[in-house]
Amino acid sequence: MKIGTPYSRHRDWEGYDIVVIGSGIGGLGAAVLLARYGGFKVLVLERHDTAGGFTHVFTRKGFEWDVGVHYIGNVLRPNTLAARLFHVVTGGRVRWASLGSVYDRIVVGDVAVDFPAGREAWRANLLRHFPHEKEGLERYMEAVRTTVRHARRFFAFKALPRWLSRSLSWAALRPFYRYADRTTAQVLEPLIGDATLRAVLTGQYGDYGLPPRRSSFAMQALLAHHYWDGAAYPVGGASTLAAGAVQTLASLGCAVVTRAEVQRILLDAKGRAVGVRLTNGHEIRARYVVSNAGFASTFLKLLPPQHPIRARAQRVVERIGLSFAHLNLYVGLHRSDADLGLPKYNYWLYPEPDQDAALERYLANPDAPFPMVFISFGSARDPDFPRRHPGRATLQIIVPARWEWFAPWADRPWKHRGKAYETLKDRFTQRLLDVLYQTVPQVQGHVVHAELSTPLTTTYFTGHPRGAIYGLNHSPARFREPMLHPQTPIPNLFLTGADVATAGVTGALMGGLLTASFILRRNLIPALPLPDPSSTNAPT
Repeated sequence: MKIGTPYSRHRDWEGYDIVVIGSGIGGLGAAVLLARYGGFKVLVLERHDTAGGFTHVFTRKGFEWDVGVHYIGNVLRPNTLAARLFHVVTGGRVRWASLGSVYDRIVVGDVAVDFPAGREAWRANLLRHFPHEKEGLERYMEAVRTTVRHARRFFAFKALPRWLSRSLSWAALRPFYRYADRTTAQVLEPLIGDATLRAVLTGQYGDYGLPPRRSSFAMQALLAHHYWDGAAYPVGGASTLAAGAVQTLASLGCAVVTRAEVQRILLDAKGRAVGVRLTNGHEIRARYVVSNAGFASTFLKLLPPQHPIRARAQRVVERIGLSFAHLNLYVGLHRSDADLGLPKYNYWLYPEPDQDAALERYLANPDAPFPMVFISFGSARDPDFPRRHPGRATLQIIVPARWEWFAPWADRPWKHRGKAYETLKDRFTQRLLDVLYQTVPQVQGHVVHAELSTPLTTTYFTGHPRGAIYGLNHSPARFREPMLHPQTPIPNLFLTGADVATAGVTGALMGGLLTASFILRRNLIPALPLPDPSSTNAPT
């Protein structure tokens, strides 16, 4: 299903107040909030042939996979900010299905530990495996709670003008930076003596893309806290999120246009953003431009070549760094999830407790053991999947990757990159299938489709430079960077999405909330209605 109106069929190009670049959930979220609470007429432009960014799905031979939505936290209770925000943006069109009592299984070497839903259940299960670390685990949980509590003020300041947030932040954010300025390892190592437990606690680091000695503890804390109450998946698949947002925008007199790639942000003689130019030369004027294309693409690709902000943005990218790229193997099975007994929870597989060292060895040598493998069973957690695709199941296997391994083919067109590229993909595909068969042996003999996406795929479909799936790294430097703010140095140009907030679907959507609140000069949180739990949560 293609979501949005193709460029060739869209006719209304005049009178827009705001143009949004990119239809990921951050761009769609900002657009809905600006239209609903500000009365703006918004046009969302998407380079791909379907809207949704990492919330879109694709099909092959009767199979269907999401590309970026594996599980979402904080939406099963209707009073959470995430639940309210998804409800408003999708117009209440999305229902959530719980992943059940366990949402992640972390395997470090030969130690397997489940993450059950509910903070106390999570804590109790960890103590069953690591009874000698009771005090350290309590201190870790308190550090998580403290960081999240103070992070609320950190993100609230992003909805203020940059000069005001800078003047207020020094003293007000000291408790937050006490943790954000330190790496995850620097916080964990004094608290937890058992290296395996430390690896289990950071076993979801693939959700934000940096191992413990490089990531900010703020990101680790936000991620861990996000899932403590359990996880959910949208009934009907990830594309229901984008489809709901597009329908909401249509009801508000706005539009989402696909196959409309922005080539340049247009500036007037005074340096103010006044619209965009598409790759076909079509220019669209608007009062404001909101970019959901990511920090690096916005400043290093979409601004005029000699614009002085480019050099400043380049220094930011060099200082913080781009996130790692990834490989994603999409697997189709000619048996149902029920037949094969596939779980709803994810597997996170680590060969050893030293996650940083394992990653460094692998990035230096792609033939080294995978440092992290993520296996996600999308069809098993969607109660509507058997209706859409009876007798079938799908899953994904994700590992980190380096752009340089695939760079020699970067200038070749999609699906026409040659035999050497396909041979390299086949090598990775077979290795990933071997891991799958070792972990979930019952699927062997039932795989009928296996398709590998590479960093080149990510860049082709999303525009993310070097396949950087998470944008800028979630390092301590990221949380100190003043340019990661809805307000840019260019008048009437605003950022939104994950680089304004944090990685992940919910993080990107929160970026949309921050940008809309900033533009409207209004705290939108009190305006978000409380959804009816019976209409948003599906039976498990």
